[in-house]
Amino acid sequence: MPVKIDPDLPAAKFLDRENIFYMTNERALSQEIRPLKIAILNLMPNKVATETQLLRLIGNTPLQVEIVLLRTASYDSKHTEEEYLKSFYMTFDEAIERHLRFDGLVITGAPVEKMEFSSVAYWEELRRILDWAKTNVYSSMYICWAAQAAMYYLYGIDKYPLAEKAFGVFKHKVYNKTNPLVRGFNDEFNAPHSRYTEVKRSDAEKVEQLEILADSDEVGLYLVASRDLRHVFVFGHGEYDVDTLDLEYKRDKSRGLGTKKPLHYYKKGRPTMTWRSHESLLISNWLNYCVYQVTPYDLTELK
Repeated sequence: MPVKIDPDLPAAKFLDRENIFYMTNERALSQEIRPLKIAILNLMPNKVATETQLLRLIGNTPLQVEIVLLRTASYDSKHTEEEYLKSFYMTFDEAIERHLRFDGLVITGAPVEKMEFSSVAYWEELRRILDWAKTNVYSSMYICWAAQAAMYYLYGIDKYPLAEKAFGVFKHKVYNKTNPLVRGFNDEFNAPHSRYTEVKRSDAEKVEQLEILADSDEVGLYLVASRDLRHVFVFGHGEYDVDTLDLEYKRDKSRGLGTKKPLHYYKKGRPTMTWRSHESLLISNWLNYCVYQVTPYDLTELK
């Protein structure tokens, strides 16, 4: 939450210079406050694990957030019981029927990155969701494959196959630390990646509406955002638990895929968490600066 101070306080000029957000008494009195409405379109096979990871991060903020879990209607998950989905999830069509609008939308990754976008079973539905979100969601965050899919659909930026799986925990450099999404970040931070394809930095640089905020010398882009912060693209998996990469490695190994051990991840043979603090800060910054501070109080005013 922002600190409320008198704008004439000497510290204010230093906070302005460092791009630290604060609120004046006048703005605080004029604010209308309600719970944020955030939708999560969960495309991952293990719904429960992904729900838990994202809710842990979203819940680690002082903001009150109302969550709606969404699923595709054009593809039935083979890893989650239908009764569970009916109990806790809403289809996109149901959300439209209820005339729902959201302050924010999170779309997860999906294990379909080797496929052409048009070959994915729910591609047409995802396109409809991305179009709908333009006027029914204030800010959207796309994770891993969803980031690649949204880049392709919104800006025409394609993905490319990697020579081998980008797999492990990698160091990233931060650019433009005055951008609200990376406020409070260190110059470098760790984050996990697990993917077979990439979006090239050189392609993202050609789009004036986009700003590159973090990347890795080893595995490329991690964080890109539209300059109006209505679209946030995260190409890794900062939401992962400490053992997620280890479980993926053992799964791939059992399937005979020849996946190499995740890099920069094991210490003395055990998985080590080195990314949670920065991912928590990223989610907190997104919820605060890209959603809470700017979304209309009346969601019918979205445009």
